[in-house]
Amino acid sequence: MNGDAGEVRIERIRAVRTAPEGIRLVIVKVETSTPGLYGLGCATFTQRPLAVCSAIEDYLDPLLRGADAQQIEDCWHVARLSSYWRDGPVLNNALGGVDMALWDLKGKIAGLPLYQLLGGKLRASARVYVHAHGRDASEVTDSARALLEAGFSAIRCQVGVAGAGTYGVGAAGTATQQVAFDPDRYARVVPALFAHLRDELGWDVDLLHDTHERLAPPAAVRLARELEPFGLYFLEDVVAPEDHGWLEHLRRHAAVPLAIGELATRGEDLAALAVGRLVDYLRPHLSDLGGITPARKLAALAEAFGVRMAWHGPGDASPVAHAANLHLDLALSNFGIQEWTPLTDASREVFPGAPTIDAGALVANEQPGLGIDLDERAAARHPYPEDNLNGSWRPVRLADGSVIRP
Repeated sequence: MNGDAGEVRIERIRAVRTAPEGIRLVIVKVETSTPGLYGLGCATFTQRPLAVCSAIEDYLDPLLRGADAQQIEDCWHVARLSSYWRDGPVLNNALGGVDMALWDLKGKIAGLPLYQLLGGKLRASARVYVHAHGRDASEVTDSARALLEAGFSAIRCQVGVAGAGTYGVGAAGTATQQVAFDPDRYARVVPALFAHLRDELGWDVDLLHDTHERLAPPAAVRLARELEPFGLYFLEDVVAPEDHGWLEHLRRHAAVPLAIGELATRGEDLAALAVGRLVDYLRPHLSDLGGITPARKLAALAEAFGVRMAWHGPGDASPVAHAANLHLDLALSNFGIQEWTPLTDASREVFPGAPTIDAGALVANEQPGLGIDLDERAAARHPYPEDNLNGSWRPVRLADGSVIRP
């Protein structure tokens, strides 16, 4: 939609539930007083989707009905402050989904891709990293080689630990997921994995690893130091948010690049890491942070301190979220790299216009707004799974039976 659309008011805000990959997605649809004009956002919090849907439809919809859809800043602050107790993943994902949808609307009203409203393109595409996994180093290497042959040049590598649970090994490791996590064995296996990968794959591929906040801080410091010789692109979530006070100590003892942020619900917390130059990459989940509005501000602050952005892009980020990530990637000077999870045909049917890959990088389709649509009939053919396994994170336990962070 081009030119002057006249007054555009929010008429209704809906949560659309769908699961084309078997993962519970929450899509926000902001309908307006202009017939046929709507915006889409992602509010997915896979482990608590129904709570987010309630926040959207029972609270944000009546709150924002009648508001000027183009006054994004005002809508964001009204919505965030309306609950008195603010932030947290449920409220922020609901708010973040609405915020994305309003930016999508803004682009459609202007007749421009969203990146144009953020200052225009700084790059033609956004380089991505993808995930390799396996039960042992040999399987991880085979997985990584297949991704290299597919045109990717940055690969996150996760390995199983024989006889123990671990993170990120995918289908090959589901049988071990209920086995106790062994932090000491994990910390020994990971450096050996990357020694093997460098021997087999060489140095022309960027390798990454996600610790997923599972190590105690002293063990995390030792692991970071032992991974130094293998030249990681970055080490992700080496400590939990509660342990960010250890990052200054870690910086003094290990030179491996660090990426932190997917668990953050407050941009202020990540801003402090950037100001302190305690990390090299910030990687928040857009909707968990509250949407595009706070994300672009955080990125601008991070740029001043030489910290780059690497937005969270896992399998439970919908194609709408991936599209929002991409538009920020194209417009930010301090873009680093984008996590990417390949989409199936089912997802592309539900979400026409989803971002595409060319030579290991994401490419925008140049349509107005986020450039993506939602086929609600197709979405209805993929209802939420009836079981609860994709709705809750299975408990991770130590050998003594105690539950630890996932």
